[in-house]
Amino acid sequence: MDRTEGISHTGFHAGSFSAKDETRAASEASRRRVRIMSATLHPALPHHEPVAPPAARLALKTDGTSRGLLDGAWWPRSRDLLSELPALTDVLEPLWGRITRIAVNPEHWPVIPRKVPVDGHIVKVGWFTPEIDPHKLLLLSYGTSRWDLLVIPPETGAESAARLMAAASDYDGPPLTASAFIAADEARHGVLAADQPLDPDEAWEYEGGAFAVSAAVPRQTGPPGRASRLIIGM
Repeated sequence: MDRTEGISHTGFHAGSFSAKDETRAASEASRRRVRIMSATLHPALPHHEPVAPPAARLALKTDGTSRGLLDGAWWPRSRDLLSELPALTDVLEPLWGRITRIAVNPEHWPVIPRKVPVDGHIVKVGWFTPEIDPHKLLLLSYGTSRWDLLVIPPETGAESAARLMAAASDYDGPPLTASAFIAADEARHGVLAADQPLDPDEAWEYEGGAFAVSAAVPRQTGPPGRASRLIIGM
């Protein structure tokens, strides 16, 4: 009798475990169906290719014998050298060769990184004062080549920037320094960087030098008679 009760007791527990396993399997199958339905109802979002940054805004003198003090003008979009230099070298390196070093005056650059990664290599950055004009960028390419660019303030309005680019890349313009180009444009047109008129007090400060530098930035009355400049990113 004891043996029969033992067998019966064992059979009862075996049946109980089997029922729990079936319940667990059914629950797991239900969860799988929910996951499959969710995957069907919510397809993966489309993959978007990264957007390339805008090209650097440049005006460069073409090849010639008379280079003057500047080789052209650069109109950066910010004062962040770390983000601006890669776009600049992307444009210049096919024209001038690999850029290895640049130098600036720290007056208008809040942060000057020692090294900037560009496409495939590193550009070393240095700063000098007063050797370098505050509105100029000096570039050295692989070897001994050197170029000097007028740096137009990022907040400059499009009209003023266009005038400065044309003047800095014009072979027939006078050999002025970068700061002289900025001062000459302000003296002639009486505008601030954002193309807003100067108030009377500010305009008065420029009048003393207006006659001395007013001829420095040539008036653009029409297209140049020859292809004297290369304009990029405008």
